[in-house]
Amino acid sequence: MFSLLDLFSIGVGPSSSHTVGPMLATRAFAHDLAVRGVLGEVAQVNVVLYGSLAMTGLGHGTDRAAVAGLEGNDPRTVDTDYLAHIHAICAQRRTIALDGTHRIAFDFDRDIVVDAWHRLAPHPNGLRCIARDTRGAVLLEQVWYSVGGGFIEQGSPDDTVLDLHDRAPYDGTPRHAELHGPDESTQGWPYPFATAAQLVGQCETHHISIADIVWANETASRPASEVLAQLDAIREAMHACVCAGCTSGQTVLLGGLDVPRRAPGIYASLRMGADVLAAERCGPLSAITHADAAWLDLFALAVSEENAAGGRVVTAPTNGSAGVIPSVLMFYRHLVPNADDQGVRTFLLTAAAVGYLIKRNASISGAEVGCQGEVGSACSMAAAGLCAVVGGTVRQVENAAEIGMEHHLGLTCDPVGGLVQIPCIERNAVAANTAVAAVRLAMLGDGSHIVSLDQVIATMRDTGRDMMSKYKETSQGGLALNVVEC
Repeated sequence: MFSLLDLFSIGVGPSSSHTVGPMLATRAFAHDLAVRGVLGEVAQVNVVLYGSLAMTGLGHGTDRAAVAGLEGNDPRTVDTDYLAHIHAICAQRRTIALDGTHRIAFDFDRDIVVDAWHRLAPHPNGLRCIARDTRGAVLLEQVWYSVGGGFIEQGSPDDTVLDLHDRAPYDGTPRHAELHGPDESTQGWPYPFATAAQLVGQCETHHISIADIVWANETASRPASEVLAQLDAIREAMHACVCAGCTSGQTVLLGGLDVPRRAPGIYASLRMGADVLAAERCGPLSAITHADAAWLDLFALAVSEENAAGGRVVTAPTNGSAGVIPSVLMFYRHLVPNADDQGVRTFLLTAAAVGYLIKRNASISGAEVGCQGEVGSACSMAAAGLCAVVGGTVRQVENAAEIGMEHHLGLTCDPVGGLVQIPCIERNAVAANTAVAAVRLAMLGDGSHIVSLDQVIATMRDTGRDMMSKYKETSQGGLALNVVEC
């Protein structure tokens, strides 16, 4: 059964769809070779990157991630230093260990094909894996799609190949729905929901919270202790990422833009002898001080810089937006009175419900709908989680989530140089502040509002459908174009 907590997967930067997804796809391909009993016959493997994976893949480390996956590495445990230097290592040894055991000749320039002229119809993030024997005969060919947030879906080798800027026929459903058919993830849930209206209805009918709904659904198929362990692991990984970002000794992010890492300096300036990462203090949500907002910014910058550097992060719901939810969660835990670990769990469970609705009914893939699907989704999820733990009613939580998404509609994904640095890092900090503002607005009302969360999710989906491809993680428009020209 699908777990909503899978929206918070522990992986590696800089991109969930361009780094984590491709690594998982090629890892699955290599493992399938072993399962089919043909691994020992493989003499050569090619990976072809299409669409957005080709346009911004080198900046996102897609080529490196694909090779690491072929070697059997998992994003949750891969040695980040090895991943950063895998290109040089392979150039020196000229081989890879397919599925971790079968060594074959390998050359990045020959065996990783970057097809920047085409895309596959079902989704902009497509890749093709082909294994051949010593005679050149194809042993196995698979097509995979990285549909956002580290989630992957297998396609068919016969999937239609389009020119990059061609639009696939659109029937009004999210493009990734073509890959796995009707949604069946709610089967077995005691409280099924597919829309925000249904979720609110379940809560009000049974007089329980959104977090209670998600908890019941999660524990319907596995022990409560397992769910608790996953929630706590997510919290600890987020906390560790913030700490790593605040204390990093790296001064400039790699990639060629010479973007400085600001979090360590800001952290040193703010702490003034009192480490907020280890000690709580009061600061009511209704009266956030300038210092509180500065900590919120710091937390977001720390995670986003760690992600850009290829560090260990929590996909939330994507790597490009990984700084928003940890920032707001740390804000709650350390700057809101009476915060506790149970509140953290409530925050994450509530945020996961909103993330599920967005992923199910629209998309969290920047290549599919632009950055509104990444940072916009993270803002919406963070707003819902924070509202739930500061006393918001179910309808106020839904209102906060709606505000968070509504004010990111139309946000483009135009990373400069194909790197998850500009505007991505600062954008996470801005979205974290927007999430807190959304909660303030929602708490000032009684939960009634004109635009529903379902309506704004549908609008985000349709806006993404109409958005030109150059604004959807191809680095062919917006800041990606003008900053280079200037």
